[in-house]
Formats: sequence, C-alpha cells, structure tokens
Amino acid sequence: MAVNITAIRTSSNGVWQGDNPLHFAFPLLIGQATLVLLLGRSLSYLLKPLRQPKVIAEIVGGILLGPSALGRNENYLHNLFPSWSTPILETVASIGLLFFLFLVGLELDLRSILRSGRRALAISGAGISLPFACGIGVAFVLRRSIPGADEPSYGPFLVFMGVSLSITAFPVLARILAELKLLTTPLGETAMAAAAFNDVAAWVLLALAVALSGTTGRGGSDHRSPLVSVWVLLCGAAFVAVQMVAVRPVMTWVARRAESEGGESEVWMALTLTGVLVSGFFTDFIGIHSIFGAFVFGLTVPKDGEFAGRLIERIEDFVSGLLLPLYFASSGLKTNVASIKGGKSWALLALVIATACAGKIVGTFVVAVACGMATRDAVALGVLMNTKGLVELIVLNIGRERKVLNEETFAILVLMALFTTFITTPAVMAIYKPARVGAPDPRRLYRSGSSSPPSSASGAKELRVLACAHGPRDAPALLALVEAIRGGPRASSPLKLYVLHLVELTERSSSIVMVRRARRNGLPFLNPLLRRNQSRDPVALAFDAYGQLGRVRVRPMAAVSALPTMHEDVCSVAEDKRVALLILPFHKRQRRADDAGSVPVVENVGHGWRSVNQRVLRESPCSVAVLVDRGFGEGEQVWPADVARLVCVLFFGGPDDREAVELASRMVEHPNIRVTVFRFISSKNGDEERKNVTLRPSPLNSDEKRYTFSTAVMDREQEKERDELALEAFRRKAEEEAATAKYEERTAGNVIEAVLAIGKNKEYDLVVVGKGRFPTSMVAELAGRPAEHPELGPIGDALASCQGVVSSVLVVQQHDVVHSEETPVSMVFDDGHSAVAVDMERGSNHKAGSG
Repeated sequence: MAVNITAIRTSSNGVWQGDNPLHFAFPLLIGQATLVLLLGRSLSYLLKPLRQPKVIAEIVGGILLGPSALGRNENYLHNLFPSWSTPILETVASIGLLFFLFLVGLELDLRSILRSGRRALAISGAGISLPFACGIGVAFVLRRSIPGADEPSYGPFLVFMGVSLSITAFPVLARILAELKLLTTPLGETAMAAAAFNDVAAWVLLALAVALSGTTGRGGSDHRSPLVSVWVLLCGAAFVAVQMVAVRPVMTWVARRAESEGGESEVWMALTLTGVLVSGFFTDFIGIHSIFGAFVFGLTVPKDGEFAGRLIERIEDFVSGLLLPLYFASSGLKTNVASIKGGKSWALLALVIATACAGKIVGTFVVAVACGMATRDAVALGVLMNTKGLVELIVLNIGRERKVLNEETFAILVLMALFTTFITTPAVMAIYKPARVGAPDPRRLYRSGSSSPPSSASGAKELRVLACAHGPRDAPALLALVEAIRGGPRASSPLKLYVLHLVELTERSSSIVMVRRARRNGLPFLNPLLRRNQSRDPVALAFDAYGQLGRVRVRPMAAVSALPTMHEDVCSVAEDKRVALLILPFHKRQRRADDAGSVPVVENVGHGWRSVNQRVLRESPCSVAVLVDRGFGEGEQVWPADVARLVCVLFFGGPDDREAVELASRMVEHPNIRVTVFRFISSKNGDEERKNVTLRPSPLNSDEKRYTFSTAVMDREQEKERDELALEAFRRKAEEEAATAKYEERTAGNVIEAVLAIGKNKEYDLVVVGKGRFPTSMVAELAGRPAEHPELGPIGDALASCQGVVSSVLVVQQHDVVHSEETPVSMVFDDGHSAVAVDMERGSNHKAGSG
C-alpha cells in the first residue's frame, strides 16, 4: 500500500490525549534507536570473549531485527518497523554513513599509500584482481541459478559481484590487528598498507559499478543510453580532480588556521562538516552515491597536525555509537535469510564463501611468498586481507538500492561478508604465532659480587631502559628521571632509551590513527619525510628532542591495546628490547600549586591504568620502577641536564632496596645530581624493645587491600651480607664523589614518621625506595597498616598516599624469577615468651606456639 509521506507527523500530543507515540516519526525513531543500541551492545558483550570486532555484533543485530528472525512476527514489524518509517530510518542512517566515510577518508593518507612500497602494492593488486575475477565467474553461476538474478544487465551485476568479493574493510582490519597486537609488527604494517591501497581501488571500482548501474531503469530495463555511464564517470573524475587540486590546498589552509586559533576554531570545524555535506550532494547530483563525495573530501584534509584529530574526536563517538548501528538495522530489515531455500541455495552460499576466501587468500599468498614472506606469514596475511565488514555492507546496500542485487543474492552476499569477517580472528590466532625467546637470566641493575656495569642480558655494555607514558603530561617527569639515570659524561655505560606511548584501544578509530603515526617498534625510518610526519605524536616529539640534545639514543614506540591486556605489550617490548629497567608512571599525578596558598591538584588517570601497573609488576621480565610524580621536572625553563636535583634513597634492606641503591649509584655519576642514601637502623621504641615479627602466607586475604610479600624462604644472613656489600660499594663511591654523594645512618623508632618527615621537608626532589618484598623487621611491622596502594609496598605507599609529601617518589622492584610469587600475609609477634598471630584481613588474634 502506498504511503503518503506528507501525512506523517513528527511528534505526538502524548498518550493522555489519545496519541500512540509509535504512530509518529520522531518517538518511533527514538524507540528504534534504543532497541538497536541495546541489542547491538548485548551481542557485542557476548562476542567479546571470541575477540570479534564490534561490526560483527552490529551486523548480526541488524539481521535479527529484520525478517530473518524477529521480523517474522507481523505485530512486531508493524509496530516497531512499519513500512512508512523505512525512509526516515534510512535517511538518518545515511547521514551517519556519510560522516563515517568521511572519517575513513580522513584515516587514509595517500602519501603513506604511495610510500608503502612495491611489495604492499603487488600484494594488494593480487588481492584485488584474483577475487574480482572469481567474483565475475560466480556472477555467471548466480544469474543462471537464482530466479530474478538475471534481470539487471551484465555490466553492473558483474562489477558489483567482483567488488563484493575483492574488497577489504580497512577500518575493520585495523581493529582486528590491534586486538591481536599485530598492528606494529611487519605483518600488520604490510596488511595495513595493502588494505589502504585496496580501499582506494575498491571505491574506484564502486564508483564504476554505480555509474554502470545508472543505465539500468526500474525493473531492470535498459531504457537509458549507455553514454550516461560515461558522463557519470567523467563527471566523477572531474569531481576528484577538483577536490585534489582546488579543495585540498584550501583544507590545508583551514587546518593551519584552526590549529593556530586553538579553542577558537569552531567556525573551521563547522566549515569542514559543511564541506562533507556539500561534497556528498555533488556526487549524488552527478549520479554517484553521496558517500563517495564524503570519502574523497576526507582525503583532502591534511593528516598532520591536530586538526584531523579534533575532527575525529568531535564526530566519531556520535557517528559510530549511534548513527552507524541504525544503518546496520536498516540493512538487516532488507536481509531475509529465509530467502535462501533448499539445498541448491545453500550450495550457492557455500560456493560464494569458498570462492571469496580462496580468491583473496590464494592471490595474496602467492604474491606474498614471491616477495619473500614466510609461508605462515603469507597465509595469515591472506586471511587478514579477506576481512569484510561495514564497507562490504555499503556496497551490497547500494547494489540492492540500484536493483542490481535481488533479495536472495543480497542475503547470500551478506552472510558471506559475515562469515569471512567472523573467521578472521580465530584463523589468524591459529596460524600466526610469533615465537618469542625468553631471557635465561633476570635483567636488573644490581648483581651481587659483580663490579661490571649494568647491562642487558645480551651482554652489551649499555644500560637499556624502557620508559612508558600515558600522554604528554608524563614527559617532563620521565625526561628528568632519565636524565638523572643517564649519569652524564662520566657514566660507566651509555644509556639506550626506549619510550613506549601507551594508548588505550577503545571503540574509536582515533586510537588507530595514533598508532599509525607512531614509529615502528624499535626500528628507525629511513625516509626523512616519513620520520617527520611520524614524530607528530607529542610523546615521541618530546623524547626525540631529548635524544638529539641529551646524547642518548632514543627509540619511540607505541602500544595500542585494551587495558586488560596492555601489560602483555609492555612486557613483550621489555623482553624484545632486552631492557634492564622498566619505568612506569603512577596512575595518580600531582601538579604543583600555582600559588603559595593553593592546594596541589591530583589527577587520576583511572583504576584501569593502576591495574596495568599491577600486572606489569607481577609479570615483568626485568626490574621495574614506578614513578609517583609530584611536579618532578615540571615548570622548568632550562633543559633537564642543566638543573641541579637532590635525590635521597631510603634503605632498609633486601633485594629491592639494593636495586634502589644501585640506581642511585648511577645517578651519582651525573654532575648535577646530589644523592643521599639513608640507612635506617632499628632503635628502642620508648622503654620497650621491638618484638620479632614473622610474616606467614595468608592467601585468603585480599591483595587489593593488603600488602603482598614474597613467599620464598630467604637466607637472612646471606641477605645481610649482600646488603653490606651494596652499601659498601656506595660508600666507596661517596668517598670518590664527595660533591655528589653522601651516606648517612639513621635510627628510627617510628618508621612511618621518619619516612614522611623526609618526604615533607621539601629538601629532596625525588625519594627512591624499594618495594620491600623481603622486608626487614622494621618494614614487616608495617604489614598490618591499611594499604591504599599495596602495589607500592609499605614505604612507597606511605609516601605516595600522604598529601603532605611534596617530593616525587620512585618505587623500585628488582627482577627475580625465583622469588616472583607474592601473597598477602599474617603477622606473628614474638616477644621471646609467646607468639601472637594477627590476621590483618579479619583483625583477629590468636596464640601461636612459643618460639
């Protein structure tokens, strides 16, 4: 039945006046959007353990809402998705699609595609041509086997089938590579470069298919002149030329003006978004789909600088989070899996899937092997290039809209896209398992009985350090710390610094853009132009400048990962680069007060980043230092090498404290660093001698609320000997470097008061402490304190948690494979007559056997 669109009202008068909101356009659209979002998010949560991209859940959700599942209920379909609402839903979804394709164009850098090299170009060409030819072959079979498939003319049908089987979804592939932690590997870089070229070629082929379909009238009759498609193609080519020659310089100027104006750049943002709409209108006016104009306009926006990032931040969440799911829903309403009936139809589906997989994988595999790739890597690359997703769905919807694909053909191709994307992640995980060689020896700074400089396990006479950063605000403190560790020109071994920018992988492709701008892990680029573009990352830029001026070799890198698996990337890089020390920023950062009376501002980056630190401390292949920043290196107008700093080390005993002293010994070699080591010695507490304290494992206690200590049995006498050796080595250095090093012994009745007094007196810029996993009696007494940050140990937590402490704090944990297991404990106090066990979690006491 025909619908009079002019009779549709936008909003209702409410149920109290007898109106049903579902009979009006806007409230019905709200209900549809709510249903789509809830279903999509639920499916995404269910598919998350399978590590499937969100697009899979959204495609499945759209199909479930359509006639394949819920749409079989006529009442549901009539009330929630009536036929008169279809144009409204598709119009809103098309706006989201328009801006999504603009974002895709914004992500693609034509210069990087041209620089991708012959190998990526050859792989991409084979990955397009062979499946395109296979698609044409399958098209002949489908036209003869599916009723109604032969109604459109051969030209558009063959091209649409070829494009459907040969396309690679660049945004979905980037998401899968990031999830599998392959984005910065050689395999991931090759896949991204080939997919980028594939994406551009696919849009050119799609424009050709749309132009050819313009000669097909309604019902498939060829009543238009074939010259129409020629005019459409010529006008499309002219549009692209105008965009690249005239619009691109304008957008470069706009981007510069927007960046120079900073927060006052709203007018340029609005102008750019208007350009997206105007470009879409022109390509629709020409006869090519409007999304093609938005895509080409996205290519004209410069990728360097902050303007592109601001655009992504402004529009991506709204487009990807709300409007694109509506597009999947509108696509699902057109997909009827029930139209695939009988063994013949299902055999055709199997044929299309097999042909799509074979064409893409074989074509990619053959050329990849010919280009020198390993067989396993070539197969994995072929599977990755077979990723479909949203771009495939766009092609199919245009084909359905242009009457080139009928209902059954459309359903077959949608299921093919769903299947090929679904199997990508598990197939690559099964095929591609890069071998990692673990370090046979622990990598740390202090080695008992050795006077050689700290080095990596490989034996190189250099200290390798990996510094992690959440963002640009971590850079000043890390730079100041690294400069102190560098030791200056008198250092016994040179410093090689790796900088890892930790980027949380979210559902936003801006994370993908950030990692594509980062350098390849550990390998410098040979192309100066590419190096300049990649250094736009502010973290890499800051450390690049330090590397050039500070006589330190710096290798910036990036790790893009979900927070629950971020520690795997950090530990993997530490292992691959054979570093001896890994520096982590604490999840809380305190900025210095602007005025004398103002309160310092504490910034918390979130509990997720705290969990990352906790996992790294448990699984790191080297020693770890957690930096609690309280303005260390902040607000200085001179280079860090020219700033005098006062550092103190609090020594109680044990492997972690010895590692802290070894780190301080290296700092002493810097001419502008003054280091004081305080050794704390037990004293009487009033008239009462200290009781002996024994810690017993209590695994039932919570390690989120209580400190954890090593479960290993230590030789206390041997540990004391090692403590004395470490301190004796520092004392000798203090005698040689009297201007920069000092050693003191202090007695302490109340350990916490003594430690906090040092942190509060504003004398020291940095306080270095050991985590204390093997505590002396003084530290063991603190095991019963309520822990705010138990991952820092009792002393580190006391300094990090107290608001009055003004010094930055560095908590050091020495790497030891044998003694890495930790557990919460119960305390046993022994006064020589009886022992009392205290379970800190429950606060209960009970008598233990006398000792």
